[in-house]
Amino acid sequence: MAENKNKSNREYKSDVFSMLMKVPEYALDAYNGMNMSAYTDPSLLEIDTLENGISLSIRNDASFLIDSHLNLYEHQSTYNPNAPLRNLFYLTNLLSRYIRERDLYGRKLCRIPTPHIVVFYNGGENRPEKEVLKLSDAFIHKTEHPDIEVTCTVYNINPGFNQDLLARSKVLSGYMYFVNCVRDYLKNQGENRDLETAIRTAIKDCIDNHILEDFFRENVEKVVKVMVLDYTWERREELIREEEYEDGKQAGIEIGTEQGIAQGTSLLEAAIEDLCAGKTITELEAAGYDQKIIQKAQNIINKHFNKE
Repeated sequence: MAENKNKSNREYKSDVFSMLMKVPEYALDAYNGMNMSAYTDPSLLEIDTLENGISLSIRNDASFLIDSHLNLYEHQSTYNPNAPLRNLFYLTNLLSRYIRERDLYGRKLCRIPTPHIVVFYNGGENRPEKEVLKLSDAFIHKTEHPDIEVTCTVYNINPGFNQDLLARSKVLSGYMYFVNCVRDYLKNQGENRDLETAIRTAIKDCIDNHILEDFFRENVEKVVKVMVLDYTWERREELIREEEYEDGKQAGIEIGTEQGIAQGTSLLEAAIEDLCAGKTITELEAAGYDQKIIQKAQNIINKHFNKE
């Protein structure tokens, strides 16, 4: 039950950035801004999607091909260090389609588009202006010369960061203008926060100031819908993490000093992930989870995931 509910919510979740990147003109504008290029013909850009062929838990906001460069663009409002691993899965699925008719065991080299993996970060956590995440950072056994590597460049596009990049792209700067408008309107509402009103006010602000005007005029209701879902999802994730910490800390105390508070917190998070992945309580018990950890994990799942 927990698994199905969790997947349903994740598959329904989207965001405004992914909507923008599905429009060739907007994706091309972002590409030009990133690469300081001057392409003007959106038909040169081929947008790809794996929505029906890959788990949306490793979904990218955009993947598109131009001039034999395969670009994977993603937006994050919550910092996540697993982008290289997720994009490895995504990239292999894309490439398997590109080389479907070729003989990988033949003598001729199968040439593939050059991948570029980029994340645009605009969350509330203080992050560097630019950072590079590596797949090898996740390796249990570190090595100076990994046999496989995936790198992902994260650009902080919050106010005050990467201003040159935003100045080169009307889409990226317009997107951030909209996001910041929503944040400002929410902040100004004080205790009487009304998310939908803030979003609609921000949309009107963008239209009045001719910022991505056509996009917002054509997609008012869809933007409101996905933005409400996005904010709701993020807030729920924050609440779950807060609850995990407090319950994990208490579970660690109850279990005793052998496992400790920190381990109690990490065990609770692991138990929640296992239950959401479909494992049974019996399987968790067999894996050595304490009964208190399992019960607290089940309570959190029931509270946050098994609700409409």
